[in-house]
Amino acid sequence: MTTLLVVHHTPSPGTRELLEAVVQGARDPEITGVQTVVRPALAATISDALEADGFLFGTTANFGYMSGALKHFFDTVYYPILDHVAGRPYGLWVHGNNDTAGAVVAVERLATGLSLTRVADVLEVAGGVDAAVRARAYELGGTLAATLME
Repeated sequence: MTTLLVVHHTPSPGTRELLEAVVQGARDPEITGVQTVVRPALAATISDALEADGFLFGTTANFGYMSGALKHFFDTVYYPILDHVAGRPYGLWVHGNNDTAGAVVAVERLATGLSLTRVADVLEVAGGVDAAVRARAYELGGTLAATLME
């Protein structure tokens, strides 16, 4: 069985809705052989990252950057996993009130440094979360999990 690690910082109702939709998509009944492990960014460990076959990162956009919690995750795991995760797939969702670009660039730079492979378009959400956004989040989760199907 392969493992999809979902690392998130979801302090707001909107980011929580996105997390729930992403996880539901990753756990779609048609996807088999993939275990979805969900960890808050402040609780995710080096072992979690090393054991993951793919990643989904979720964050708020705070002052033009990713959340401090997700940054802490990357600060904690970056060097210990650097030579061990190259080529593994990842996806990203970012929620902000009006601008998500800086947060997206920051996460993508770290993913590039780790040699991860983005396999889905970034889900950038500015403002409220509606049914269409939830559907896109579901699709993001499903895409990442399907990529890992054995």
